[in-house]
Amino acid sequence: MVKRTSLEGAECPVARSLDAIGDWWSLLIIRDALDGMRRFGEFQKSLGVAKNILAARLRTLVSQGILELGPASDGTAYQEYVLTAKGRGLFPVIVGLRQWGEDACYEQEEAHSVLVDRKTGRPVRRLELRSEDGRILGPEDAVVKKVADLP
Repeated sequence: MVKRTSLEGAECPVARSLDAIGDWWSLLIIRDALDGMRRFGEFQKSLGVAKNILAARLRTLVSQGILELGPASDGTAYQEYVLTAKGRGLFPVIVGLRQWGEDACYEQEEAHSVLVDRKTGRPVRRLELRSEDGRILGPEDAVVKKVADLP
């Protein structure tokens, strides 16, 4: 088995983020947690992942401060996984992946789920990246610079 290289000390925020999240199972766990799942069995049933893999991913997400363990909301002796503020901060990442997937991974009439506003029941607007002055930005409009190089 190939040993995973840690990106924990990387200067690139994308690399560090991927180091914290781990892999696609972790993103699916976060997706399910954003949808309200909290218990190991709920995640296992939704994902169909082996219990040892799920347990390892949940441990990592807890150690990274993305999830925390808390008492069961129904008062039983079980524990539940709850998103932290850091975990809830991944919501736009999940939405961005969802919207990209809707555009790039489905045929025009192929059935798929859609994210809707709880209040209105209407689909949410597309994510947009905007400059400080409000212009919509694309990849050609931005460049990565080191913090030390900023004015």
